[in-house]
Amino acid sequence: MAKKIGFVGVGLMGHGMAKNLLQHGYEVTVMAHKNRGPVEDLVVKGAKEQSSPRGVTEQSDVVILCVTGAPQVEQVVYGKNGILEAAGAGLSVLDCSTSEPAMCERVAKDLADKGASYVDAPLARSPAEAEAGKLNSMVGADEAIFGEIRPILETFCENIFYMGPVGSGARTKLIYNLITMGHAALIAEALCACAATGVDLNRFAKVVGGGGANSGIFQLIVPKILEQNDYSGLKFSLANAAKDLRYYNRMVSDIPLSGAMGPAVQNSLVQALNGGFSDGLVGDMVAAHCKLNGVALKKS
Repeated sequence: MAKKIGFVGVGLMGHGMAKNLLQHGYEVTVMAHKNRGPVEDLVVKGAKEQSSPRGVTEQSDVVILCVTGAPQVEQVVYGKNGILEAAGAGLSVLDCSTSEPAMCERVAKDLADKGASYVDAPLARSPAEAEAGKLNSMVGADEAIFGEIRPILETFCENIFYMGPVGSGARTKLIYNLITMGHAALIAEALCACAATGVDLNRFAKVVGGGGANSGIFQLIVPKILEQNDYSGLKFSLANAAKDLRYYNRMVSDIPLSGAMGPAVQNSLVQALNGGFSDGLVGDMVAAHCKLNGVALKKS
C-alpha cells in the first residue's frame, strides 16, 4: 500500500512537488498556507488540507517539509501543534528545505526518541523543474530509510544523490551553493567590468559560452539580461541565497576551516540586498554591482 504523504510548505517549489505526488497516485494532505492559490489548486487535484503540522502528521506516514530554512523547520517540528507532538513509530520526516546540518542531526535524534525517522534531502533546480518532476536532491539518511523514501523522491526528482547519514545532504547542498552563488558573484563583477572598460557585452558572452569559463549559471543569468533586460533567469531569491551562504560559513567556522570565498560571496549577496534589491533574485547581483560602481550596463 502506498504511503500517505503530508506536505508542509506548498509554495513555489512545494506546489509542483505535491502535484507530482498526486499524479503518481499518492494520498496527499497539505498544510494550510498563507498563499491560498497553490493549496486550493492541490485540493482541486485531490489533496486534503489540515491547519497545523500536527494535523498533517496525524494523517501521514511521511511528512515532507519544503520551508525556508532552519528556524522554519524548528517551528514546524517543535512548535505548538507541531510534528513532534504527533510523531510515533514508523513516521518519516523528509526535509527538503536547505537547513543547517547540526539542526538536522538534532531533529533526527528527537524524532528517533519517538520511533520516527528523519531524512535531509535539500533540492537543486527551480520551480519549473519542480512542476516537471525534474528536481535534483542530495540525501542524508539511514540507508534503509533512504530505500523506503526513494520512490517518493522519484515522483518529483530527476536525479537523486545518496550522500550518507543524516546531515550529509545538508552539508552537500551548502557546499554546492557556495559554487552556484560564487559563479553568480563573479558574473556580476565581470559584466560590470565589461561595461566599465568598454568590452562589448554580447561578444563577451559568446567568448564565455565557447570556453572553460562557461557554466549553467552563466547561461541562466546572462542571455536574459542581454536579450530582454530580464534579471530573473535564475529564479532563486537573494534572501535565500544569503541565508544559505550564512549557513555555509557557520558550518565551516565550526570545523574550523580557513577560506576566503565563502565570506566574499556572502558579502556580495548582502551588498545586493542592502543596495535596494531586498526582494530581488540572484541575477539582480549584476544590477546591484553596477549600481554600486555607477556603471550603466549598455546592451547593444
